[in-house]
Amino acid sequence: MPHNLLAPSTDYYGIFSDLDPADEKWWATARDFGVECLKVINEDWEIGRTNPDLVRALGDRDLFTDGVEIPGHEVMSPLAAGLVAMEISRADGSMGAVAAVQGGLVMRSIMLYGSQQHRDTYIEKLARGEIFGAFGLTEPDHGSDAVALETTAVLDGDDYVLNGQKRWIGFGANGHLTIIWARLEDGGVGGFLVPQTTPNYQAEIIKGKGVLRAIDQSLITLKDVRVPAENRLPGVSSFKDVSKVLSATRSGVAWAALGHAIACYEIALEHAKTRTQFGKPLVKFQIIQQRLSEMLQDITSMALHCKQLAVLEAAGHLAPEQASMAKGYCTKHARIVAANARDMLGGSGILLENHIIRHMGDLEALHTYEGTETIQHLIVGRKITGTGAFA
Repeated sequence: MPHNLLAPSTDYYGIFSDLDPADEKWWATARDFGVECLKVINEDWEIGRTNPDLVRALGDRDLFTDGVEIPGHEVMSPLAAGLVAMEISRADGSMGAVAAVQGGLVMRSIMLYGSQQHRDTYIEKLARGEIFGAFGLTEPDHGSDAVALETTAVLDGDDYVLNGQKRWIGFGANGHLTIIWARLEDGGVGGFLVPQTTPNYQAEIIKGKGVLRAIDQSLITLKDVRVPAENRLPGVSSFKDVSKVLSATRSGVAWAALGHAIACYEIALEHAKTRTQFGKPLVKFQIIQQRLSEMLQDITSMALHCKQLAVLEAAGHLAPEQASMAKGYCTKHARIVAANARDMLGGSGILLENHIIRHMGDLEALHTYEGTETIQHLIVGRKITGTGAFA
């Protein structure tokens, strides 16, 4: 098995050259999925189709566990989970989002806060990709300030009655199970497992997306949706609990951005070697070498951020603010790499067959979700100054 699945011209500092064999195995498994994904993803992306075969292929390779300890499944180390997120996104951002939602958000929430019955009922099916899960937090009027969620849950006898709307929810309309986060009567926060066949659960796929086109996202409307009290996640009482899930996946977003950037850089480098202009290959032009060097500097810095996140998490010392800094930095610089790569390919850079335009578009979504760059800066700023400046 290759010791490092990145070429020396990509992993210039050898950051991933000393991996544990178990981490290498996970990385190679994700790379194998990526090769399969690239055969069909442009077609799926162009017509805006979620390919269930690709979703199940992730489950078949056990790539949904995202470092969560699940009985009967091998546990990924934090570094392995990061490399998997990186490698899936190196192939495609929609599939990276699928893995992040299914494993990083839905399965993590159930394993952290669900009852044993919840775990027994759903986790294995989710892990195998037999059912698709959704994470219903973001609302039409609350994205970055999700803490202000307006969806309500009112106890009525043996049921909770849910009312409100959720927006931008992956698999919210074409999945099987949605975790709905809602405000309780006492002001706290509750998480509720809602089968999508529940009466009055209405969801419509959001049309017109220019990015992440191979994963459906939806607007969910809840009007007097009744769910049994036993469907409430017993381990959740406040938004702080939800934030624990989000902080874990924020690291994954940083890794995903790195994967997108690597793909764009490697495509641009190969193009520059083979494309001839004015009688010589592009690589012989000074400006091209400068741009490639700058792209490599960004990728190297991103990789160092991500590797250190894994080190801190493995030691039990990763703070949410550190994940925020890495997420903000990596998505920002991945966008710069992608823009340079697209420009270097000229007109060919806008063709799906060359992949860069897909990565470039998907990075726009990555830069926004799990908190915008501004929000990440404010999270870090609050930590280093002791003063919140969110409003």
